[in-house]
Amino acid sequence: MKLEDLYKEIGEFSKENQGSSNYFKEDFYVQGPTALEYAPFSLLKKKFENLNSPVDLLGLGFVYQSIDFFGSDTFTKWYERKFARKLGTASSSKMTILKIPENKSIFDSIESIYKAFKNLRENKILLNGKNLPVQLGEWYARIIFGLYQKKSTSQRGFDFKLDGKTAEVKVHWADFSSPKGVKIRRSLVQLSDYCIIIYIHNNFMIREICFLDSKFITRKFAEKGHTIFLKDSQVSNYFFSRSSKHDDKIVNPTALMKYSSPQFAIKIADRFQ
Repeated sequence: MKLEDLYKEIGEFSKENQGSSNYFKEDFYVQGPTALEYAPFSLLKKKFENLNSPVDLLGLGFVYQSIDFFGSDTFTKWYERKFARKLGTASSSKMTILKIPENKSIFDSIESIYKAFKNLRENKILLNGKNLPVQLGEWYARIIFGLYQKKSTSQRGFDFKLDGKTAEVKVHWADFSSPKGVKIRRSLVQLSDYCIIIYIHNNFMIREICFLDSKFITRKFAEKGHTIFLKDSQVSNYFFSRSSKHDDKIVNPTALMKYSSPQFAIKIADRFQ
């Protein structure tokens, strides 16, 4: 299935009003090349024989964007015009958009941000930039593993889902790991099925990824305390640079290679080219 063929079908659907159809009841809509072109996944599934599940689009670079969590004024505008009906909260809370991020502009922005951060750090203006790296690292995890981020009643207000299971994403931002290890709250590990650690360089490129089963962590780090410290020496066997055990969890190898540092990319290139 070619992306241009998929976009063509989305464009054709968006040209016509659909007020008399039942496509307004869909859970998944696929965005075309513009923010005002969409088509229901069930329609596209009929057009392409190798398209069986929304997961099949992740390898083409699409990512999940739940309307409930992220919102989308452009989708709401398109939906209400296309189906001649209001998009209520009860309906939108069940809907998810699949779209391809503007990767070139994102990559360029990351490079510019790094230069700005470096200047602010050197001038002792920026002392703590944790929030941006954390959110960027979580975005990396979303696009690489196909995580589904949705509002929840958890203590953070949202959960990451992977194949119906809960994933805890932890981001470590530094060129080198701390001797103490990556700090993670025990309660979040206990509430999850997987723990994904995204290690990113100071320049915001991925330098390592570690994918762990939460039960493994609770068994291996059974000592008391609210905090667990994952040292490299204890979990390095599960680093993607050293192990292919969880390669099957990668749904978008293109994004993985694009946002990896040259050093990390070289180590995994033979498995994800």
